[in-house]
Amino acid sequence: MSPEEWTYLVVLLISIPIGFLFKKAGPGLKRWGAAAVGLGLTLFTCGPHTLHSLITILGTWALIQAQPCSCHALALAWTFSYLLFFRALSLLGLPTPTPFTNAVQLLLTLKLVSLASEVQDLHLAQRKELATGFSKGPSLGLLPDVPSLMETLSYSYCYVGIMTGPFFRYRTYLDWLEQPFPGSVPSLRPLLRRAWPAPLFGLLFLLSSHLFPLEAVREDAFYARPLPARLFYMIPVFFAFRMRFYVAWIAAECGCIAAGFGAYPVAAKARAGGGPTLQCPPPSSPEKAASLEYDYETIRNIDCYGTDFCVRVRDGMRYWNMTVQWWLAQYIYKSAPARSYVFRSAWTMLLSAYWHGLHPGYYLSFLTIPLCLAAEGRLESALRGRLGPGGQKAWDWAHWFLKMRAYDYMCMGFVLLSLGDTLRYWASVYFCVHVLALAALGLGLALGGGSPSRRKPASQAAAGLAPEKLREE
Repeated sequence: MSPEEWTYLVVLLISIPIGFLFKKAGPGLKRWGAAAVGLGLTLFTCGPHTLHSLITILGTWALIQAQPCSCHALALAWTFSYLLFFRALSLLGLPTPTPFTNAVQLLLTLKLVSLASEVQDLHLAQRKELATGFSKGPSLGLLPDVPSLMETLSYSYCYVGIMTGPFFRYRTYLDWLEQPFPGSVPSLRPLLRRAWPAPLFGLLFLLSSHLFPLEAVREDAFYARPLPARLFYMIPVFFAFRMRFYVAWIAAECGCIAAGFGAYPVAAKARAGGGPTLQCPPPSSPEKAASLEYDYETIRNIDCYGTDFCVRVRDGMRYWNMTVQWWLAQYIYKSAPARSYVFRSAWTMLLSAYWHGLHPGYYLSFLTIPLCLAAEGRLESALRGRLGPGGQKAWDWAHWFLKMRAYDYMCMGFVLLSLGDTLRYWASVYFCVHVLALAALGLGLALGGGSPSRRKPASQAAAGLAPEKLREE
């Protein structure tokens, strides 16, 4: 593990006891205490580069105040433009930010764009109410009022997920501050249930990264190995990549759970990133609060089982970095300048690559996803429905195997980063996933397969598992 990885791990682990301290605190202490901790962590890890996050916050707040009815698009343009400036600092002869500054900036971009969208929704709802003269009362997810500058700063620097996620909306943050009877919200048992696989994942990460180091792929000797060995190597590289993020995101979720952050009654049917989808009246007493069943789906960032064992490339995206996937679907995919599912996905993947950074490997990997989506959609709609139950089960196993190999292949671009290293590796395995995806797409078109957006859902898991089992770990 690199020194940066150790720092991330320490930050994640200390967030857990801090969460227990804040859980039963009042709204004021939660707001300003959590912001003080987050700002302290930012100053400690980023130093003077903390100024970048402050500039981004102030710029977004100014746009919200100036144009509340259109601040979402303006905030998106502002924060993404600042990301370009932020990443070009070295080219401009300015000090290069630390990796921690980049992590803070990434999560802050998501939060500020979401905040602007929430404010815009509030403004439009208020205008509609004035126009009709009819008040519907509080709406699900709607803010009570526009946050002040200090409230925006407290949300932006809240220590929860400040470097690793999960992403959360301002409405989720407010619900945590105003949580009724927080002592009745369970945290220790949900935390232990969530945390138990993390040590195993950590050991598997250390073992796989030691036995199959990524740096070997950058050496000339690697390309003297036979083709099967080169093909196989991407499997443990992606395995180590998954184990690393499983540990980080589970630890980040545990920090939220310790604080009771993102806890909602199961009846609210909360979604990762978005929060409740059904209105649920708050409990009126500690006894009623204790009698409710809660979940932490709002801050759930990874479904390890779903990531590894779902059948389709499309589903694999949904179970990985789930709160960010919700953000991309809500704020990028829905406003994409195209109607086709594949082209909307391509637009979303392009902006996702840009959000991650300027390394060519990100773009090569992310923009391979739409090709895989189109190929699996066309071929599945053309063939799977014609098979019997046994044939569909065999299809799903084969589909799952190819989905995992596609992600292995795309991961190499994500971790190698440079154009030369990525293309060198992909060329050494004869661009096999690109060739296979193009062949599958051509076959699906020849057989009259429909577009991915119109096809019926396939089985959701390998080996005939029921869809709900994907949520279990």
